[in-house]
Amino acid sequence: MPDLPNAEASLGASVPLLLDRKGGLPVQIGMIGLGRMGANMVRRLMRGHHTCVVWDRARQPIDALSEEGAVAAESLQDLVAKLLQPRIVWLMIPAGFVDAAIDELSPQLENGDILVDGGNSHYRDSMDRARRLKPRGIHYLDVGVSGGVWGLDRGYCLMIGGEEEPVRRLDPIFKSLAPPHEAASRTLERQNTGLTSAEQGYLHCGPTGAGHFVKMVHNGIEYGLMAAYAEGFNILKNAGIGSEHRTQDAETAPLRDPEYYRFDFDLPEIAELWRRGSVVRSWLLDLAASALLQSPDLEKFSEHVADSGEGRWTIHAAVDEGVPAPVLSAALFQRFSSRERDMFADKFLSALRWQFGGHRENS
Repeated sequence: MPDLPNAEASLGASVPLLLDRKGGLPVQIGMIGLGRMGANMVRRLMRGHHTCVVWDRARQPIDALSEEGAVAAESLQDLVAKLLQPRIVWLMIPAGFVDAAIDELSPQLENGDILVDGGNSHYRDSMDRARRLKPRGIHYLDVGVSGGVWGLDRGYCLMIGGEEEPVRRLDPIFKSLAPPHEAASRTLERQNTGLTSAEQGYLHCGPTGAGHFVKMVHNGIEYGLMAAYAEGFNILKNAGIGSEHRTQDAETAPLRDPEYYRFDFDLPEIAELWRRGSVVRSWLLDLAASALLQSPDLEKFSEHVADSGEGRWTIHAAVDEGVPAPVLSAALFQRFSSRERDMFADKFLSALRWQFGGHRENS
């Protein structure tokens, strides 16, 4: 990196150069993709006194962040031109757009530059991209980012894959994005040892692909946790079925002992209760308690639940490794079911019941 006077001369007064918290040379980064995650990551980096050059296909987030102190870029080419060498470019875009962005960016990048993919790319794609860029001396880091819309204030958990040298170079960036170590109490067995980076919310998980592999499994686990909460609260919600009028017919199994199912549970209060001292408490439960308080019947939401790919990839990895993952698999398939992908199968079952027994379904 050039010394400070030369850097100022090369960029001009339009790009402010800020020192990092350790008082070293400027830590400057280009952020491409200013959606729900990218824009707030820029804000958090600026809180840490880093210089951010920003670009997005939409103009509004560029202008908004420019008013807050970021440097606006008019194009990808302009973003690269405004970055000091060796450059740091962070992609915060959907996985399906990463290759196109790399194709447009890579001819403008040079030996020693670092390209970071902070989206939810498949880890194999990350490994292939790194191999493609390596002959030109461009470092490629895959960084799984968790924190969602709360990350601006709470910080982002960062799962990092790539070569050690560029990872070390970006340490001030990772520290600024990650939560403070006080965000969680120390594990008892660690209390007499020095803090590790994992305790500060970021970890170099291994070589290229490792970051996105860990994030992939993280999201697979997230599917399972969410499904467990959803199924449990659904059982609570339907625990009053014994008080409902039910038609008695030959096609429908009767409810045994309906007097045992006449509860009317206050779901927001149960969620709030479980947040205190329960072994199932978690941040997801905190969010569930908030959602139920705002809308106990969740009438604002549809039954459609999307998946962005990581759950599928986690199951693929489990199959390749020969590792059983029944809970994560069931959670993924439930998401498919939520999109009415099971309707033909349900009709098929109904048709078979009619064929072998003349059964007519009662909806």
